[in-house]
Amino acid sequence: MSKSYRLPDYAEYHFSLKEGAIALLEGVFLVAMTGYFFYQSWIACLLLFPVFVLFIKEKKRDLAKKQRQELSLQFKDLVLALSANVKAGYSIENALRESCRDVELLYGADSLICLEVRHMIRGLENNVILEKLLYDLGIRSRLPDIMQFADVFLIAKRSGGNLTEILEKTAGVIEQKIETDKEIQLMIAAKKMEQKIMNMVPFLIIFYIGITSRGFFDVLYHNLVGVAVMTVCLFFYGVAYLLSRRIVEIEV
Repeated sequence: MSKSYRLPDYAEYHFSLKEGAIALLEGVFLVAMTGYFFYQSWIACLLLFPVFVLFIKEKKRDLAKKQRQELSLQFKDLVLALSANVKAGYSIENALRESCRDVELLYGADSLICLEVRHMIRGLENNVILEKLLYDLGIRSRLPDIMQFADVFLIAKRSGGNLTEILEKTAGVIEQKIETDKEIQLMIAAKKMEQKIMNMVPFLIIFYIGITSRGFFDVLYHNLVGVAVMTVCLFFYGVAYLLSRRIVEIEV
């Protein structure tokens, strides 16, 4: 009996043990640094736990986005392999089986696309139609390219359309979007670096003044007015951080 497992929902991300440990250390460091520089209090670090939660959430969101981009690239190569195998005379179902070997050579047996293709092959063996399997992948991946491909594939199968041409055009569209995204990321790479540097500037300023002019910030710590002022500063810093992230995020 084959081992059952749950296929991933690509809108979510689950840390591996190593990734979880790294994210935990990064989150703790962030909270400790914020608590020290803004409040100079370990109690504040405990009260800043929501910052830790938001950091982990953002980390998972970034990794989920990266995973979807990886799946999109691998899916493009799967479609190209399908097109080549259909041209060679295979039926679409047999072409999928052959394509599984092709993408396995490219990305390895444990890659996302190989996991999905093996699931499709098992579905075909259990008399599940390929259109339904593709649509299921589109829903879980949240990738418009896969959803659109599933819709076009369904129409082509029912109307007797040219599958080879559809596969080639789909692969071309996905590849063009991937290349456009790469060009955009290259163009804004410097801005992203500037954003990261600017995010560190407030901490560096506080650290520098605290070292060179000891006692300069004492009025802002361990009293109600100072805590209120630093909380307002932290709030605006958080808003500026989130805005800067959204500005450099460009979806294709």
